[in-house]
Amino acid sequence: MRYSTEHKQQTRDKLLASSGALAKRGGFASTGVAGLMKAIGLTGGAFYTHFPSKDDLFTEVVRRELCNSPLAQGTVDRKRLKRLLDQYLSMAHLHNPEGGCPLPPLGVEIARAERPVREEAEHWLVHLHDAWSLTLGDTQQAWALISQCVGALVVGRMLASEPLQAQVLQASRNQVHKAFDETE
Repeated sequence: MRYSTEHKQQTRDKLLASSGALAKRGGFASTGVAGLMKAIGLTGGAFYTHFPSKDDLFTEVVRRELCNSPLAQGTVDRKRLKRLLDQYLSMAHLHNPEGGCPLPPLGVEIARAERPVREEAEHWLVHLHDAWSLTLGDTQQAWALISQCVGALVVGRMLASEPLQAQVLQASRNQVHKAFDETE
């Protein structure tokens, strides 16, 4: 039985969405093709009608996840960016890796991935950096804030104690606010 082009695209989209959530929750490398396909109710053999390899799927997952981030919406005014970063550095975001930014949970896997995956992440990060640089008027501050925010979530998720997690996030929000004050 042949499926329509629309059905194939819907299945591909479901696979991308499910793979993104699974990767952010438990790691992409640790989930096999059979597990990725099972999550959307299909067999592992059907995978290769959508992607030539698991690396190709990971490249698409990275593209999709990074492009859909609220922080990737281009240049925003200072007030909105500050508000977005406060939301980013929140306990709600810390406790929701599958629904949040892909960089904290997938950064190490992206760094170890094949070049196309890293190039996709680089493309998005440069786009984000350029937008924040325009907003802040400072290219170095933009890189520092990107690193600060991603690092704060990584460290916060490493900790077992919620009070310590909250301290890390608050300290990072304070640094973000200080950076905004310095670039005004």
